[in-house]
Amino acid sequence: MPSEPRHTREITVRRAPKYVPFLVAGGLVGAVVALAVGYLGTVPDGYTRESVFGYFLVLFGAAGVLLGGVVVLVLDRISVARSRKAYVEELPEEEEAPEAPEVGDGGKGEPEAQ
Repeated sequence: MPSEPRHTREITVRRAPKYVPFLVAGGLVGAVVALAVGYLGTVPDGYTRESVFGYFLVLFGAAGVLLGGVVVLVLDRISVARSRKAYVEELPEEEEAPEAPEVGDGGKGEPEAQ
């Protein structure tokens, strides 16, 4: 059987950061700062510690998420600058389908004990 020509193409390889963990971490850092400020600081007359904490939680939580977003965007730009080019080659397709495990063996491909 004659061999078909293989196709190669150029791809970009880089390690991109995941956005959600950075945003969550920023929000958690903001919550910890709000906890410290709300419960360790002085409370104005007419307010409770819980209301002060709630105010600072919204304020510092949003600031933490924003800061986490800025950090992940900077790291993403750095990963784009460090990206590398690679060439991949298409493999020929298999003629036969891979062998499926027999029924009753739990999908492990091992013979049953009798």
